[in-house]
Amino acid sequence: MTPILLAVACLFAITFCYGGLCAASPFGDCRKCHGMGHELTTDRKGKPKRGKDCRRCKATGKRIRVGRWLYNRWARIYRAGTG
Repeated sequence: MTPILLAVACLFAITFCYGGLCAASPFGDCRKCHGMGHELTTDRKGKPKRGKDCRRCKATGKRIRVGRWLYNRWARIYRAGTG
């Protein structure tokens, strides 16, 4: 097997695995708050406490995956064009 063919096969495998992940679990943890829904701050003694709500995920702790976002956008455009 040539190296180029092997690289193409690996890219196809990664793409199909990511597509399956997006289909099975369309939401992932927010990258800013790491799925907590808020940031951690510390008080004057150094103990961690709850900070402000995350603005990126609106305090849900979840975000839509890029692959699922692209699929939703494609499906919306397709439905608008055929309907």
